[in-house]
Amino acid sequence: MCYQNKSVDHMKFLKNIFGHMSDLQKRILFTLGALIVYRIGSYIPLPGVNASAVLHLFNGDNGMMGMFDMFSGGSLSRMSVLALNIFPYISASIVIQLLTATSKSLTDLRKEGESGRVKINQYTRYLAVLLAVVQGWAVVRGLESMAPVNGVSAVANPGFSFELSAIIALVGGTVFVMWLAEQITARGIGQGASLLIFAGIIAEVPGGIAKLFSLAGVGQMSPAMIAFVLAFVVGIVALIAFMEQAQRRIQILYPRQAMANGVMNTNVSYLPIKVNMSGVMGPVFAASIMMLPAFIQRFVQSENLIVQHILGFFTYGTWSYMILYTILIAFFAYFQTAVVFNSEETSTNLKNMGGYIPGVRPGEQTMHYLDDVVSRVTAIGVVYLIVVCVLPIILNTRAGMPLMIGGTSLLIVAGVILDTMNQIQSYLVERKYSGVVGKVQKKGRFRN
Repeated sequence: MCYQNKSVDHMKFLKNIFGHMSDLQKRILFTLGALIVYRIGSYIPLPGVNASAVLHLFNGDNGMMGMFDMFSGGSLSRMSVLALNIFPYISASIVIQLLTATSKSLTDLRKEGESGRVKINQYTRYLAVLLAVVQGWAVVRGLESMAPVNGVSAVANPGFSFELSAIIALVGGTVFVMWLAEQITARGIGQGASLLIFAGIIAEVPGGIAKLFSLAGVGQMSPAMIAFVLAFVVGIVALIAFMEQAQRRIQILYPRQAMANGVMNTNVSYLPIKVNMSGVMGPVFAASIMMLPAFIQRFVQSENLIVQHILGFFTYGTWSYMILYTILIAFFAYFQTAVVFNSEETSTNLKNMGGYIPGVRPGEQTMHYLDDVVSRVTAIGVVYLIVVCVLPIILNTRAGMPLMIGGTSLLIVAGVILDTMNQIQSYLVERKYSGVVGKVQKKGRFRN
């Protein structure tokens, strides 16, 4: 009986704690808890796989597979059940967005509002599972064909039973990560997929720093080079912080209103156009596509000369790789901007509210004006993204500058931090505004 009373007291205590928490505090705690669960899952090994033999593949790999492993928080090199991570879902999102832009049925479905968005998300999940099955099969077949490392095979008992169980485990891990990302987006703070990639990168940062100083300890790096690398990283982060907040503000005027003293008042507001409206998703989409050939090349060995020649174009550090990466960054920056910003809808809303841009007619002319402004501003954003993402690769492969963390990783980390801070600030402003409105309503009821 005493034990039951103590249990009831503990439950009341926990309810009182969470009852006094604000919505923002609950969201932050939920996000932290989800990220902890995600990191624990990245250490659950894939059944039947010798992780030490797989880790041998990634020793000294600073290319695309090293970047893939960093984005997954080391799950791939440890060959855990979360080895595929969120990337099948990201690849599926790319395909669905491209189809939505070209397919009339999907475009009409998106215009249906919340119900259409739910259906499109469901299609994305189905495609992500299909891609996870294909990638999981490629990983499993690659593990079985790996040469033994120090006499130890990567797979203890290869065969159909191992292949089936391993593919189910990898697909299940991807589905779990997809679900976790959606839960963070809905019930936590920030964008779930970006936060999971962010958590993986941050988890690998201490190891990268330790490796940097270990190279200095054995004389492979001079103190001047370490200082230059650190200064370069700080400069890139400062550039990201500045450009992610940069925006072009378009002045919007509304019809004049007569005030009590007879003076005509003109309402003025501004429409902000961000320089990097695509955020981190553009470079993430580009990097995920560039990772796929490297992923296939590492796990699926092919003797076909044509296949090897095609995959050679995607070899990390080559000029063909950097040109393709640059083209993909530019394409997805403009494509994601077109998805986020609808000039026709914006011009229609301004016209309905009576707003107009000085010197521009409402309606179609406003739409063309907004398209021109967004195109010019996005061009600046594309140059910025290329500098951040491609310049470190050139310095690493051509100038021999050791970079344990690439520009894309720094962009994701800084972008996610800024986005999360903006969301927290929005919640605080909303809470303060709600408190003021509540006090006004109470005061009004008291007077009545």
